[in-house]
Amino acid sequence: MSTQLFEELGLSMNEAKIYNALLTYGGSGVSTIALRSKVHRSNAYDSLRRLIEKGVVYEVFGQRETLYEAVDPGKFLEFMEEKEMKLKNELPGLLAIYRKHRAPERAYIFKGVEGMKNYLREALKVGVDMYEFGAKGGWFDPRLSTFTKWFLTEAKRKNIKFHHIFDWEVQEKAPHVPVAVGKPYKFAHKKYSSASAVEIFGDHVVTFTGLGFGKLEDDFTIFVMVSPQLAEGYRLWWQMMWDFLPEPGNNKRGRGSKTK
Repeated sequence: MSTQLFEELGLSMNEAKIYNALLTYGGSGVSTIALRSKVHRSNAYDSLRRLIEKGVVYEVFGQRETLYEAVDPGKFLEFMEEKEMKLKNELPGLLAIYRKHRAPERAYIFKGVEGMKNYLREALKVGVDMYEFGAKGGWFDPRLSTFTKWFLTEAKRKNIKFHHIFDWEVQEKAPHVPVAVGKPYKFAHKKYSSASAVEIFGDHVVTFTGLGFGKLEDDFTIFVMVSPQLAEGYRLWWQMMWDFLPEPGNNKRGRGSKTK
């Protein structure tokens, strides 16, 4: 088994190697542990001590030598729950400090898959309806599948509704997206499709570059602007576009035909 998981759960590289060796081969003495884990014996002693302090390894005292056993991997779930509870208890104070130093109008940038998660968490925190034009379903990039499922569940719980004006091609290249986000939504005329999109929620105006249909490109970037006045202006522009677009199924001129 790879030790990467245990490192992501908070163990050092040597600790992860030793825990993995104990989990794989069972309890043993320091010499055997060092051999199996490929951790130098002198370093193995220190790592075992720290693992015992963390509660994921315990000692078995025998007549000849002390043996070490791995604790049930479910222990790591306890760690995560304890950390989550600790953060929840401290979060109100941390947020108060964070908001104290935030400018009323500001701009910042997110990038990539993790950037998308950060922007969506921000939307949940604001907790109001979201309005988008040029939408392409970037939320549904396969790398975001677990996160997006959680996000949509939380949005429903908070009664956040999505108002999407999708690019025309979504109907052909990502038809699952409108179904997943639900109504209301409309489709823009095909000649107005682009590689960008704009989202408005609360005082936030979010613009995107590097969007594909149902996916994020390698150069995906999110530009976030926070300004009550700017957001209100963008919402009016969104409403103007919405009012001029037909309901889904009636957009017979959508395939690039010119309007009079």
